[in-house]
Amino acid sequence: MSDAVAIGAPAIRREPGKFWIVPPAALLALLFFYPLALIARQAFFDDSGVANIAEVVRVLHSRFFLNALINTVTISVTATAWCLIVGLVLALILAFVPFPGSGFIARLIDTFIALPTFLVTLAFTFLYGSAGMLNSGLMEAFSLPLPPVDFLYSTWGVVLAEVTVYTPFILRPLLAAFSLVDRGQIEAASVLGARPFRIVRQVILPAAIPALIAGGSLCLLLTVNEFGIVLFIGAKGVITLPLLIYGKAIQESAYQVACIIAVVNIALSLGLFGLYRFAAGRLGV
Repeated sequence: MSDAVAIGAPAIRREPGKFWIVPPAALLALLFFYPLALIARQAFFDDSGVANIAEVVRVLHSRFFLNALINTVTISVTATAWCLIVGLVLALILAFVPFPGSGFIARLIDTFIALPTFLVTLAFTFLYGSAGMLNSGLMEAFSLPLPPVDFLYSTWGVVLAEVTVYTPFILRPLLAAFSLVDRGQIEAASVLGARPFRIVRQVILPAAIPALIAGGSLCLLLTVNEFGIVLFIGAKGVITLPLLIYGKAIQESAYQVACIIAVVNIALSLGLFGLYRFAAGRLGV
């Protein structure tokens, strides 16, 4: 009889553990799902609680929404592509071209992850802005009446700032992947007469593909939702989805329109996050 009680006791003590899910679930519902439900309700229903699908269709077919969607996709895809290129080149140099201070350079690039995005934009304004160091120097040197460099306040200025900020998100997984590459294979290929480009293409890049896909997916997700860089640069005519949501909600008080666009932005972000998780899971990164 005592043995039966002793055997059953641990099961009884483990029962309360099931209720530990309640506090995090309640907190998640309060801080995430409830605000998300409010946004969705404001997007699809009017103040009287009646579904307003006509307004949703009108917003999704409006020129301002389509332009913002095109700008968002164009900027994010372009910035991600350049992040992949720059990150791959930097990772190859830091990992396979020995030079003093390579580790310090890699750690210095990593610090960009900790910096607010507006600091990079502010630095670009001081360097490349209309009254920045580059334009001031060129105007003084060549007696120019107007600033000759004006790319900063355009789509390319936004792309350059995003590439500077988000390249470390590509660089870090690439350096981790390259640290696992068998250096003996590289030396054997070199002894057999393979050129550096062929070694990179056939030996190094296969190890980098998982990191490129996972890092590129994360970079695409981050650039789609970038707000501070676009707002701070203030490029004329460059309106992305996050900036459009801000303008409709804060400046125009068009809350239903802002919520409709926010639902689209959330759906796009969740889709990209799902792509990132799928790529990371399939590729083991």
